[in-house]
Amino acid sequence: MNTTLPDTRILMTADTVGGVWTYALELCASMPGNHVILATMGPPATAAQRADAAALENVELVESHFKLEWMEDPWDDVAAAGKWLLELEAGHSPDIIHLNGYVHAALAWRAPVVVVAHSCVLSWWRAVKHERPPRAWERYRAAVAKGLRSADAVVAPSETMLRAIKSHYGRPPRPQVIPNGVDARRFAAAVAKEPIILTAGRIRDEAKNATAVAAVASHLPWRVVVAGDAGADPPPLPNVTHAGRLAARELEPWFQRASIYALPARYEPFGLSALEAAHAGAALVLGNIPSLREIWGDAAWYVDPDDHDALWLALMELIERPEQRAEMAGRARLRAGRYSRKRMRDAYHVLYQSLQTTTSLP
Repeated sequence: MNTTLPDTRILMTADTVGGVWTYALELCASMPGNHVILATMGPPATAAQRADAAALENVELVESHFKLEWMEDPWDDVAAAGKWLLELEAGHSPDIIHLNGYVHAALAWRAPVVVVAHSCVLSWWRAVKHERPPRAWERYRAAVAKGLRSADAVVAPSETMLRAIKSHYGRPPRPQVIPNGVDARRFAAAVAKEPIILTAGRIRDEAKNATAVAAVASHLPWRVVVAGDAGADPPPLPNVTHAGRLAARELEPWFQRASIYALPARYEPFGLSALEAAHAGAALVLGNIPSLREIWGDAAWYVDPDDHDALWLALMELIERPEQRAEMAGRARLRAGRYSRKRMRDAYHVLYQSLQTTTSLP
């Protein structure tokens, strides 16, 4: 099947908060023959993010400040965002609607709709809090379920995430797994590794669990670097460097310098940061959760996210045994080759083409 779709116009939603932004730009960059109207909601893009989008000739960035569907009391903003998105469709006449969220799939779209399930509140709550979410999230659950039912196809980046979607919201239409991918050439520069342990995530993010890495930092001989929003007044932590919130291109040098990447996550449906770190030649220490085991197999060292002693032992083992560290880094880089940007692009092109063919039939 032909996987090139020149001149296809895509209306794609995104937010600027986390990995969805990186995913969206990687996918846009992989298909320069397609014009993408990239519509953002949530916090405004940073100057670096705007520059990254502007560097892609096929991307037209349009921003809004509407609350995202998982934020507190978002529903007036969600409704207003829906009107705005339909106006964008009317003005641009896209061939495909690619939503990196759920609720707006239930709008009266003219073009076929793809929903990508990057994460969700219900599966996050179960993994992080180990309980059902409060009843206050029932409206969210119902709206997400309606959006999923309304989509023409639903994609998840891992089998683990797809199972979670089915468990919490019912079987979606045309479900499939398309793993995320990145361009490995971004990390091809020969940069000498340094005695640095890197973790990426907001310091108070219970899912990515950067606090666990920071908690053991004072007992490690190597410096720990935390890349992520540390708040207005980050707490002083021994042996921890706060790199702050960084755009993808700003984070690349840290990936290239770090010898170990630690992500003892409680919840991570795919883990783009681990993929980038692996391409850059870092050994991986990851949370022992189904999604990360699915993606990385025997190419990472797994620890219980709540076991700080196990995390410390894993890091010390890799620090003190450079041959083992090099072996684990090699395994990770080899495994990362499975998740190429080209493979991701080709899978989406096949899906887009199939949906356009199906919806154009008499």
